[in-house]
Parts: sequence; C-alpha cells; structure tokens
Amino acid sequence: MTISAPREPAQAEEIPTAPPRVRMAFVVLGLCFALSVIGRGLGESFTVFLKPISDSFGWDRSEVVSIYSLTALAGGLAAPLIGRLFDHSGPRAVYALGLLLLGSAFTAAAHAQALWQFQINIGLCVGIGIALIGNVPNSILLGRWFGKKLPTAMAVIYSATGAGVLILLPGSQLLIDAIGWRSTYQAFGAATFILLVPLALLPWRLFAAGAPHITRPVADELAGDAWTLSRALRHHAFWAFFSTFFFTAVGMYAIAPQVVAYLIDAGFAPLQAATAWGFSGVVLLFGMLGVSALDGLIGRRPSVLFSYAVSIAGILMLWALQFSPNIFLLTGFVLCFGSMIGSRGPLLSATAMKIFRGRRLGTIYGTITIGSGLGSALGSWSGGVIHDLTHGYDAVILLALVSVVIGMIPFLVVPALRT
Repeated sequence: MTISAPREPAQAEEIPTAPPRVRMAFVVLGLCFALSVIGRGLGESFTVFLKPISDSFGWDRSEVVSIYSLTALAGGLAAPLIGRLFDHSGPRAVYALGLLLLGSAFTAAAHAQALWQFQINIGLCVGIGIALIGNVPNSILLGRWFGKKLPTAMAVIYSATGAGVLILLPGSQLLIDAIGWRSTYQAFGAATFILLVPLALLPWRLFAAGAPHITRPVADELAGDAWTLSRALRHHAFWAFFSTFFFTAVGMYAIAPQVVAYLIDAGFAPLQAATAWGFSGVVLLFGMLGVSALDGLIGRRPSVLFSYAVSIAGILMLWALQFSPNIFLLTGFVLCFGSMIGSRGPLLSATAMKIFRGRRLGTIYGTITIGSGLGSALGSWSGGVIHDLTHGYDAVILLALVSVVIGMIPFLVVPALRT
C-alpha cells in the first residue's frame, strides 16, 4: 500500500500529456497550411494578371509567361539552400525571410515598367519567397510532429495550393477590375508585410522541437548511419524522385499558367474563367486526401497511377473545350485536372523523407525538389512559346500529355517509389 500510493499521482500526471502534444501538432499543421495558402495563392494568382499585364505593355504570351517560368525556376533552384537554411537556422528565420521577400517583391512590381523588372520581382523574388514558406520547410517541420501520419498531413499542406487558388484567383480578378493590377500588387505587398508581426510572436522553439516520441527514436536510429547529399546523389531512388517531379511538373505547368487565358479565348467571360479555375481549389483538397486515403487501401503504385489517369482525362477535356465550350466539359476539366494537381506530392514527399531522413534531410529533399522547379519552369515557358509559334493550344496539350505519361514511368519500374 505504501509503495503503490506515491505512484498513482505520477501516473495521473503522465496521462494528460498526449492531448496537448496532439493539439500542438495540429497547431503546427494549421500554421503550415496557412503559409502555404498565402505562398501558393500569390504565386498562382499570376494566371489572372497574365492578360492585363500583356494588354498593358503589348507583350507576346511567351514574354509574359516567362515571368511565371522564372517563379517556378527560382523556387526550385533555391530549394536546397532553403533546406540547408532550415537545418541551420530553424523555421522562424526561413518563414520570416519568405514573407519579407514577398512583400518587397509585390511592392516593387506595382511600379514596374519593363519586362526585366517583372522577371526579377514576380519571377525571381516571388519564386524564392514562395519556396521559403512552402513545401520544403513545411515538410521538414511536419515530419517532426506526424511521423507515420506524414502523408495525410502533407496532403493537407499540398491542398493549400487549391485553397490559395480558390481564394486569390477570383479575389485578384475582382481587385483588378476595381482598382487595377498595379494597385492589386500594392495590396498584396502591404498585406504580406503586416503578416510578419504575428509570425514573429509565435513560439518557434517549441514548434521546431517536434514531438519527442517521433524525434528521439529517429535521432537514436540514425546516430551512426546518417545520409549526406553526396551519398543520396548516388542512390537510384534520388533520381527516380527527381525525374517524376520534373516530368509531371512539365505536364501540369505547360497548361496551368494559361488556363484562364485559354478559357477566355474559348468564349468564357474573364470572371467566369477565373472563378472556374479558382474552384479547382475546392476539388484539390478532396483529390489530395482521396489519393492519400487510397494509398492506405490499395497501395502506393495503384493510387499514384490512378491519379495520373484522372489527370490525363482532365487534359483531354480541356482540349475538347476549344471545340465545344460548355459547362459540362468545363466542370469535368476542373474536377479531373484540378483535383489531381500535386496529388502525387504528399506520397512522394513522405516516401523521400522516410528514405533520406536524418540531419541533412532539408538539404537532400530540397535538392530533389529542384526537379519540380525545373519542370514547372520549362513547362510554363514551353507552353507560352508553343502557343505563340502555333497560335493555338493543340501542341501545348500534346506536350502536357506526353510529359505526364513519362512522369508516371518511375512508379512502374522503381521499387523504392512503391513503399
């Protein structure tokens, strides 16, 4: 009796520790989601600015799309440095730098008069700013809190692209119609600067520490067998991830920057086109979570191949819209193509982080995502050039189809991508 009595309070104290840890994990998830909504929404809003900027300066489609291409390229190339900065300085410095860069870039872009000024501000600076508050730091931070549930957490984060599109595309179009594209960029810059204040007040040391039941076992397990970037570069899984990121991004972004302009050319009103494409943000959330749920039911490869099949169906519907611009095809395109944009991302991220976890995970994962940045840049730039050369979209859509098919090949031949 005397031995067991003192133990009861100790046991009572241990039981409540799980709920606060769970709540903290969801706080971190919500924060990462909000930052991703801001970053991806601001980046994808350029599809609405494309025609107003082009009309203001009389630039060709390829010239204007080059701005978007640089956004993707800059974000991809900066990813390894961002991962290294996260490993070295932690999340507070990374996220604050991202918001500061975004605010400065949009403020400067509001006064731009030449193409190179847009390419520097909206292209390079916005691209790096989005990456600083995007998937690389979010993946690393969430990996410290969710462990085996990381694919589901990453599905939520990747769906932030859709939420950002849903909010900021129609919102941007309304602002442009009301106050013009320059004032809209000024509003973006001011709002981003304001967000720096609450960001700085958050308990970042607590966020960065992660859940002890996840971080301690991983640290013990990897103490004598840590991955380095040079070692990862010699592993076939690294290049499998890289290639699937690259070719899938080429296929998706050959189309994505021109969707609103394409729908307008097909006969839809500008606000209707922006709203329809913005609605892809709603279906993207279900697509992300749906593919992640399928992964648990039928396995990695069937789930990913299913998502590619749905993407291909959406591309074909988009092609048909130029011949028959009706609400049924438009709805089918938004449901199929919109729901699958990035749907492979959470599974790829979780698999890569499982294989290459360790103290250099940020650097390795950031280097892998260069493939996505290069693919997005090449796809969007090529789509603009092909449109100008052919004065149509058939060749652009063909490029997207071929690239998507190539992007899914690693899932057919590389065992590491199925686990």
